[in-house]
Amino acid sequence: MPETRAGDLPEEAAVARVLCDVRALTGEPTGPTGVLWKLAESGRQLDANLIRLPAGERIGTHAEPDLDVLVLVVTGDGVMDTPEGELPLAEGALLWLPHGSTRSITAGPEGLAYVTVHRRRPGMQIRRRADLAPVTARPDSP
Repeated sequence: MPETRAGDLPEEAAVARVLCDVRALTGEPTGPTGVLWKLAESGRQLDANLIRLPAGERIGTHAEPDLDVLVLVVTGDGVMDTPEGELPLAEGALLWLPHGSTRSITAGPEGLAYVTVHRRRPGMQIRRRADLAPVTARPDSP
């Protein structure tokens, strides 16, 4: 039975398991594109996605300001453009993208499938904005 801590919901048992077969998900070159799989288990400390881009498709220039990201190319090829130059992407390439780094990705002629892994972002929180002045009642006008 999962252990409970004060104020927490029961945690899932810490059990290693196979999540998916990336070769089966990316095996068809004309298969679905975009996010093919994502890590969704509760209690996780990581986020991960399996992404497929069709031939010539591009993810525009962007940066991740807060999180380091690992990228593992599963199938296909392409190019990652960075301010320092192009990085070739081919099956088996493992890239580290330190937080703050800028990049774009373009799939090659056979498309590109890759896995991204990074620390999970904390959930959204509702907070009072510090720059808002408190609301006060206005006096009645004559």
